[in-house]
Amino acid sequence: MENALVVKGYFIYLPIALLMTVLVARTLFKNSQIFMLDIFNGKQEIALATNRLFEIGFYLMNIGAALLILKMGQVLTPQGLIETLSHKLGGFSIYLGVMLFLNLFLFFRGKRKAKEKVEAKAA
Repeated sequence: MENALVVKGYFIYLPIALLMTVLVARTLFKNSQIFMLDIFNGKQEIALATNRLFEIGFYLMNIGAALLILKMGQVLTPQGLIETLSHKLGGFSIYLGVMLFLNLFLFFRGKRKAKEKVEAKAA
């Protein structure tokens, strides 16, 4: 019974964690294109390529983190399974939020640096 609950937990956790990662990544990197275009002064090719590289890194880090916290431990009851899943998915949600804000910070920092560079050239 215990192994069956652990396997059920994996089949519940993995699709949810992967779906959360994909939804956050799509939203973030669809909306970050404007920042990249601004950072790279409208040079679309380099802006989109850089944005895509950030996206791939985001996927690798977050899917890796989701897999690292996969282990369920001992799950003896359905209640224990639900509690374990909520703990894991809640923690992963917080981690995704931190990663989202880290990426936004990097985009805003890049935009500020690009603006400073333009202002320095103008002076």
